[in-house]
Amino acid sequence: MSFHPELRVRARFLPRFTVGPTLVRALRWANARIPFFTGVPEVDARIATVGGVRACVYRPRADPGTERPALLWLHGGGFVVGTPVQDAPACARLARDLGIVVVAPFYRLAPEHPFPAALDDADAVLVGMAALGVRMDRIAIGGMSAGGGLAAQLALRARDRVGPKPVLQVLVYPMLDDRTALRSDVDERHLRLWNVRSNVFGWRAYLGHEPGSAALPIAAVPARAASLAGLPPTWIGVGTLDLFHDESVAYAARLEASGVPCTLEVVEGAHHGFDEVSPSAPVTKRFRASRDEALRRALL
Repeated sequence: MSFHPELRVRARFLPRFTVGPTLVRALRWANARIPFFTGVPEVDARIATVGGVRACVYRPRADPGTERPALLWLHGGGFVVGTPVQDAPACARLARDLGIVVVAPFYRLAPEHPFPAALDDADAVLVGMAALGVRMDRIAIGGMSAGGGLAAQLALRARDRVGPKPVLQVLVYPMLDDRTALRSDVDERHLRLWNVRSNVFGWRAYLGHEPGSAALPIAAVPARAASLAGLPPTWIGVGTLDLFHDESVAYAARLEASGVPCTLEVVEGAHHGFDEVSPSAPVTKRFRASRDEALRRALL
């Protein structure tokens, strides 16, 4: 299998690295220096405290007093790096284009803060969004990579307790199953940005256990949930050259088998993070249009 023609050139020149302690320190240093800038003047963007957690909040400037639907967005980074500021332009565009409030928290990172720290932060923000003047009956949750996995964890927690119930989960090439880190049959020649060794490191840091361990907290791994029944409708997007392809497809099948409507968007020849690397490619635009249409149907 080869890269999609529209992604091939950039994919070939992407560095092939493994995330570990040294790279995490470098990436965190770089992340801390990303300016909070959206480039979208139609949206009011600020950093606020929501449910006791710092978060980036994006609200359309038009009709500021209007109670709007909302999206809780969780950034990627393998549970060990990343910041919501990296997604500021994308979150602001979603707020503008859909006319919704988008909230993206600074959740705590592993290994300093293993499970359930990040999930607790995301849950606190979900509950705390009531103070933002949003429609609590029209909230979607979503994220990419580890953020997608965290969104899936949050959907499971929200299902099982009294509180806000998301109407949609949007999982962009989500990190759902620690057992993928144990696979020895993965062809890594076309993997980009996240490989098996990085996956081992990320899951070990987040779980506080070796991936695949029987001792791990099951609530941290959506793919290990005993039942997916009762979850909100779901959109999952992933490329065929993404390490998370198989677990994403399997999760979508389990959702459908559990009676949960699920749209699965699979992109042939797409690697992990392809839409961030090649944002102007037609294949990326179609991928994002599918995601946005799911949000539009659920929220508007």
